[in-house]
Amino acid sequence: MLLFVKYVKCVLKNVIIGWASCIFFSINLLFICPVLIAHPTMTSHSNLKTIIIDDFHPVLLETLNANNIPFHYLPDISEQEAIKALALYDIAIVRSKVNFTSSVLENLPQLKCIARGGAGMDNIDEQAAKLRNIVLLNAPEGNRNAVAEHTIGLMLSLSNQIVKSNSEVKAMQWHREANRGYEIGSKTIGILGFGNTGQALAKKLKSFGSKLIAFDKFAPSADKDVEAVSLSELQSRSDIISLHLPLTSETKYLVNLDFLDQCKPGFTLINTSRGKVVNQLDVLAALQNGKLKAFAADVLENEKFGTYTQNEIDVFNTLATLSQVVLTPHVAGWTHESYYKIAEVIALKLLEFTTNLKKY
Repeated sequence: MLLFVKYVKCVLKNVIIGWASCIFFSINLLFICPVLIAHPTMTSHSNLKTIIIDDFHPVLLETLNANNIPFHYLPDISEQEAIKALALYDIAIVRSKVNFTSSVLENLPQLKCIARGGAGMDNIDEQAAKLRNIVLLNAPEGNRNAVAEHTIGLMLSLSNQIVKSNSEVKAMQWHREANRGYEIGSKTIGILGFGNTGQALAKKLKSFGSKLIAFDKFAPSADKDVEAVSLSELQSRSDIISLHLPLTSETKYLVNLDFLDQCKPGFTLINTSRGKVVNQLDVLAALQNGKLKAFAADVLENEKFGTYTQNEIDVFNTLATLSQVVLTPHVAGWTHESYYKIAEVIALKLLEFTTNLKKY
């Protein structure tokens, strides 16, 4: 009998403990579930749909993934396919595949942000984007160092006649006196456009001992080692002029016959900004009449050789025959390092945009 009573007590005890545990679990569930619903694992900006239509370093994708920003990575999509697809997205991450004209933007009512992997914004109608409250992001911090180094490389190539003498020596021609150079440290260098790249160039040129002057309509030089001057003074004093301007209606063909006529006779012109800042026909005329000593460019008016008119072919072919002309294929800002840096900068700016969407 005693054994039976103990057994009943044990059963009742387990029943009571189980019942209490069940109540405790139910109460916790009632409190925990609303918390889970109120704080989902993905942040509030996860609803923004993002499309990437050009090639980018994987660090961009990794950063977006790590911050729960959903995206579709379509670097091989065609221009026309991209324009159609963009209508479904809030954020577009691009390089130069699509020209965002006013008419294109009109058909993208959902678009809230265009992030361009590069410094320039010349494939985007900025005014039209502003009217539609589309935030524009770019990454001049990502390739300013690369462009600055390439610019100095072009300067040194011309000042020491490296390209010309290289071709001669390979052809077993030994002309020392004809290839005597000059030191850029002995020259006054005018930096036209003193933004990210202009400032990066100045920083590197200081070690050469050059006299540095700069003109920028919107960002006057605050560098104690770089003298801020007017445009006309920069033209009249510079032995070398380096262009670091965005392409706008104001800067398009800024360098023309009139501009060149106001420059110091026998100066050198370097263009690593945008091709259409310079009128190549006028530059050719200045080279031929001696006003311009040498010309180097990483950019051309028209960079699609297959679309050249006969006049463009004639001008280009004549430029290409001149030993005091050095041309490179728009690679100044396209180094292995800048490929990473541009993606990193765009990723961080996008993260800031999505996190602080309300302030935009």
